Amino acid sequence: MSSTIDTGRRSLLRVSGTALLSASAVALLAGCERMAAQAQAQGGSSAGDVQTLNVALGLEHEAISAYSIAAGSGLVSKAVLPVAVQFQGHHKEHRDALIATIRKMGGTPVAAKPDAEVAKALNAASLKNQTDVLRLAQRLERGAANAYIGVIPSFGDRALAQVSARLAADETMHWVVLSQALSDSLPAKALSFGA
Repeated sequence: MSSTIDTGRRSLLRVSGTALLSASAVALLAGCERMAAQAQAQGGSSAGDVQTLNVALGLEHEAISAYSIAAGSGLVSKAVLPVAVQFQGHHKEHRDALIATIRKMGGTPVAAKPDAEVAKALNAASLKNQTDVLRLAQRLERGAANAYIGVIPSFGDRALAQVSARLAADETMHWVVLSQALSDSLPAKALSFGA
């Protein structure tokens, strides 16, 4: 299961394995409309970007749903639940930014799948305790961090790279907190993300 999720997250910002998210799409995502207009004028593409942003949006929808499933499972303690709700809030902010960007680019945002469909895809029925729930969330967050890190080198403009880095930082923060809750050791080696 995790390899499928990680592969999907790594390809998050690629369409058909070749087209990278354009500078204009990332600028819109960051709320920098003037920068987006400049990037578009310099030859930015939008059809592929809308498709790529919809892949990202689908994954943010999945994360939101996964946290809803976890919260409703009865497997998460009252001490952990507020953190899960906060992380879900971060993913909702990512979702809202993606939806706004897709619409600004003239696209139609992909709809969220029902929680039951997401639960089946994530094999939520196999979750038996809080540790299982936290491990699933940890895998999803690591995959998201790696996806956003993966696109950073494609940007010549530092401001655009910074947007991807900020998104990756959110996902990495989630992973660290989940790892602490699981009493996992810190990674033994440096450069453990984005590889």
